[in-house]
Amino acid sequence: MNSKALKFIKNFSYTLKSNLIALIVSSLVILIIPRLIGVKEYGYWQLYLFYSSYVGFLHFGWNDGIYLRYGGKEYNELDKRLFFSQFYMLVILQLILGGIILIITPAIFIAADRIFIFQMLTLCLFITNVRFMLLFVLQGTNRIKEYARITVIDKMVYCFLIIIFLVSGVRDYRLMISADLIGRFISLTYAMFCCREIVFRGIKTFYFSFGEAIENINVGIKLMFANISSMLIIGVVRFGIERSWDVSTFGKISLTLSVTNLMMLFIGAVGTVMFPILRRTNEKRLASIYVTMRDFLMIVLLGALIIYYPLRAILASWLPNYADGLMYMAIIFPICIFEGKMSLLINTYLKALRKEKMMLKINVLTLLLSCIITFITTIIFKNLNFSIVSIVLLLGIRCVWAEFFLSKQLGISVNKDILLELIMILIFILTGWFSNWWFYYVLVYLCYLIIKRKDIICALHNVKLLMKA
Repeated sequence: MNSKALKFIKNFSYTLKSNLIALIVSSLVILIIPRLIGVKEYGYWQLYLFYSSYVGFLHFGWNDGIYLRYGGKEYNELDKRLFFSQFYMLVILQLILGGIILIITPAIFIAADRIFIFQMLTLCLFITNVRFMLLFVLQGTNRIKEYARITVIDKMVYCFLIIIFLVSGVRDYRLMISADLIGRFISLTYAMFCCREIVFRGIKTFYFSFGEAIENINVGIKLMFANISSMLIIGVVRFGIERSWDVSTFGKISLTLSVTNLMMLFIGAVGTVMFPILRRTNEKRLASIYVTMRDFLMIVLLGALIIYYPLRAILASWLPNYADGLMYMAIIFPICIFEGKMSLLINTYLKALRKEKMMLKINVLTLLLSCIITFITTIIFKNLNFSIVSIVLLLGIRCVWAEFFLSKQLGISVNKDILLELIMILIFILTGWFSNWWFYYVLVYLCYLIIKRKDIICALHNVKLLMKA
């Protein structure tokens, strides 16, 4: 095994550990908090998490541009004085935006709970976006160990405070929001220490590098809009549900989505490590690496759907107040297939190939379709079942379209594999919704493995070659 393979495994282990901790913390939030704080309080808590997931886009692509332009370089190669100036220019921008939100919030909302949530989002905005720049620098320059530690610190502090609140009898979502912000702030402090050559310099070395900022934004804004439109594909549906039904229904559906997203944590660990490696890889080898990774990923993800059957039974028993929301798990659970493939493979490859324009086009058009379908399902028909089904349908369309484009870029054909996977997902949804008996899907999955046996053997052989090469 060569040194690059060893470094990949080492970096993957760092992100795997950090994501394992994130999984434990997320499990606490998903399984313990809704049982203790009540449906309405949990709904407001989910509302904060929902909106906070979008504050990262108010840097207008600045951080994404840095990630794309400097990803693959060594940390020592960076112009520290330039990055020092960029960092504090971003700080100034976030302070201005935060001040504007604080001023206009009381004029928009009447309810005290919503005003409080948006006031806390102002702090979240500043901490998150400033930290993002440092995280992207560390990730892009392959300093994965420090990147993983920052994630761990955030989750550990947050988890520690949540446990203290729950043990003390606190059931107020406001303090749980405070715990989230404190965890983010402490992790930001450590990120500043990791990038101290950039953050802590003499004030005389600062200069307004507007040209650099504009170039970063110009490059990154396409990726940023691609990311935000990607999130809004589901976000629009969730927003429609929140507006057409009460906050309790929103919380129940959000719980089901959160359970599904737990499976994405480990996939994200690989994606974090893969981007800087792919940027340094010869383009002629990208296609073979893609096919190998794809075969392994789909075998794991389609097999992981089996977890649904015991998981739903456990959750229904543990959280009886959310039973009417958990019934939709059979429909929602397969989104981990589409999102996993997009996150680890398709998006990582498109970024490495600098095809962010195509990412933007695919996501924006899918978002427009999401707006149309959401209006029909939540406003005209006001049918919750159709709204939930639309989430899987939209993500499936986006994933298939993006992979067709990428396969053409790489000169490979995956049409048969895509068709086979869609059939598997449809069978899972039908068996999970109508019978909820695991045997049917397990039998179909075994047939899938038999059909793919030659590809599995070939993938194992390719991994051995990659480790030795």
